[in-house]
Amino acid sequence: MSINLSNIAKKRGIEYFLISFVDLFGNLRSKLVPTRAIDGMQKDGAGFAGFAAWLDMTPAHPDMFAIPDPESFIQLPWKPEVGWLASDLWMDGKPVEASPRVALKRQLEQAEKLGFRMKTGVECEYHLINSDGTDIADTKDQQSKPCYDQQALMRQYPVISQICDAMIGLGWGPYQNDHEDANGQFEMNWDFDDALKTADRHVFFKFMVKSIAELHGMRATFMPKPFSHLTGNGCHSHISIWNLNGTQNLFDGNNDARDLGLSPLAYQFLGGIMHSADRLTALFNPTINSYKRINAPRTLSGATWSPSSITYGGNNRTHMIRVPEAGRFELRLMDGAANPYLMQAGILACGLDGIEGNRDPGDPLDINMYELGEDIKGYKQLPHNLLDAIRLFEGSDVLRERLGSELVDAFVKLKKKQWNDYTSHLTKWELDNTLDC
Repeated sequence: MSINLSNIAKKRGIEYFLISFVDLFGNLRSKLVPTRAIDGMQKDGAGFAGFAAWLDMTPAHPDMFAIPDPESFIQLPWKPEVGWLASDLWMDGKPVEASPRVALKRQLEQAEKLGFRMKTGVECEYHLINSDGTDIADTKDQQSKPCYDQQALMRQYPVISQICDAMIGLGWGPYQNDHEDANGQFEMNWDFDDALKTADRHVFFKFMVKSIAELHGMRATFMPKPFSHLTGNGCHSHISIWNLNGTQNLFDGNNDARDLGLSPLAYQFLGGIMHSADRLTALFNPTINSYKRINAPRTLSGATWSPSSITYGGNNRTHMIRVPEAGRFELRLMDGAANPYLMQAGILACGLDGIEGNRDPGDPLDINMYELGEDIKGYKQLPHNLLDAIRLFEGSDVLRERLGSELVDAFVKLKKKQWNDYTSHLTKWELDNTLDC
């Protein structure tokens, strides 16, 4: 083992390790392990019952072991005696193929065979709300256009600065924090990096934001649409492909006929994303609530900032894909509920399909989709609910071939159960509108 966790514990004063994994629904699961036991855990993993998490397993399945990746080690900034570790799931001596981090690593292996290294960044939006979840935490945050509101931002300075200071200390390279488009909504950005590292940090970021918010008597939520009249929480991803040693951005195109600064390889990758975007919504927008964000009416601020059609353009935020500058593009479809590992795995799987299939995304559109989108013909629309998205995902030959039927079938099975549970509940809207039928 190149990195010995016991040695790290001695140097850093670590008393406990959180050995963590993310299930198919994006929930972070962990065991708290004393340092005295970490050598055995690093070798053999921490045991879990897979049925107890959102994985397609039964109580009859054997023990599942989370084997920590020492490269992912993070010392909790707000509780420095504890270290956090991302893990890969194993069962019967083999990786659990229908598990999120393993799925991403499989796609990265395929990319490496082709000489590619994917780098990504994420923009994680979240709301700071009161402890019972009924309203935003700052009741003075009331502007109709609250984006970049300095006064509201600084009222939450104790929380925002503590999170940002933590990222600085961890070496993530945070570079800006802002009040977003909804009242009570914030976004914090840090440097892009290799896709697996970005996904691990994405997982930890959500845990860290929630934990620090609780220290200040608040609750943080990444829920896609926590308030119907306010802009929802997106999770945009910025994507580029590099050579294996990370010295050349292969998406950078100097002679781009479409004048966006992208290479032919980038357009193929982008074409793969657009070809499968409606099928990818099940991964990118994985909850019932997600579909109250996409295809939504205008919010209090005047725009939803979320897509409804599968289009791309230059530096234009009304499209599903935006090309802000040469050498990268921003995929704006994903929301705050997206599983950090499955999100990146889905991007890479469909991007590689685009490269290998030489898929053409067509010409970019230079229009305001929020104003003129209904007049544009020939572009696919995104699904309107989770069930439609699940069915598209289930029937995708591209995703089934590249992610594997084991993962696709497990995800579909569990999500259909969730949908059926949702449809079995009566809502207040139904009672208010159909009780007198």
